[in-house]
Amino acid sequence: MSIEQAKKIYIAGHLGMVGSALLRVFSCDLSAIVITRNRNSLDLTNQAAVCKFFKDEEIDEVYLAAAKVGGIYANNTYPAEFIYENLMIEANIINASFKSGVKKLLFLGSSCIYPKHASQPIKEKYLLTGLLEETNEPYAIAKIAGIKLCESYNRQYGKSHGIDYRSVMPTNLYGIGDNYHPENSHVIPALIYRFHQAKINKNPSVTIWGTGRPRREFLYVDDMALACVHVMNIGKSLYEMHTKKNLSHINVGIGYDMTISELANIIKKVVNYKGKIKFNENHLDGAPRKMLDVNIINSLGWNAQVDLKDGITITYKDYCDKLQYL
Repeated sequence: MSIEQAKKIYIAGHLGMVGSALLRVFSCDLSAIVITRNRNSLDLTNQAAVCKFFKDEEIDEVYLAAAKVGGIYANNTYPAEFIYENLMIEANIINASFKSGVKKLLFLGSSCIYPKHASQPIKEKYLLTGLLEETNEPYAIAKIAGIKLCESYNRQYGKSHGIDYRSVMPTNLYGIGDNYHPENSHVIPALIYRFHQAKINKNPSVTIWGTGRPRREFLYVDDMALACVHVMNIGKSLYEMHTKKNLSHINVGIGYDMTISELANIIKKVVNYKGKIKFNENHLDGAPRKMLDVNIINSLGWNAQVDLKDGITITYKDYCDKLQYL
């Protein structure tokens, strides 16, 4: 295939965990020319800069993986930044995509869009049926807005301009390229960091925030990247058979969950830490359970491939490799 025939694909957030996984997927695709920009060269919260970028690059497809992300502590501490930056990023990219003639776009949301006490497993139709979990409500509202932006542009311009903007809702992700900050990271990298430090320092115990009883589902990030490409390439008629105009997002998960306590014990074994695990129940647990119903994406031909223990083993090796360069 010639360069002229190749699709120009923009991955927004290519330095993030999902974005870098998408880069790995497209590295072997000779039919795609991948476009990226880092924060220093393109501020995604700057509407004028984003519009100019899209006009100049003549992009064919967009994977919108850029976002300000963090765990319970970060969401609770910086709510204004989480809602503002995420709203600006998605609004600027989706609007600029439409104005520049981009026909296909995939928006990545988050499972936190669903009500705190949603029935389990969580179906796509449970969106906007109850109150959100308090600690990450600003982030969740921004992600819901992203879904509705895609749906609104499809409703108004789908037929007249031939656009097809889709949304996927991943469960909790982990893997290569994760953030291991001791306070601002998600649960798996945070626990990898704590258990590794405790092993190196020969600490007798590791304390984990919360009760350890909440249940969570975890998906390896390369599985998520493959799911994104799969959903983007599903034929429009088939996609519309499984979704609705006002309920067009699709869940992406592994199909099973576990308690934080069970997760901690898996990570403890992978890290080879010999001490004890303690739980500090003075800290917030977050939602009691979050597991996605993945019947729709499974029926569309995609299933997760990486087992949790195998994925954590790969992730821990990535963490140890990074330490060699610090």
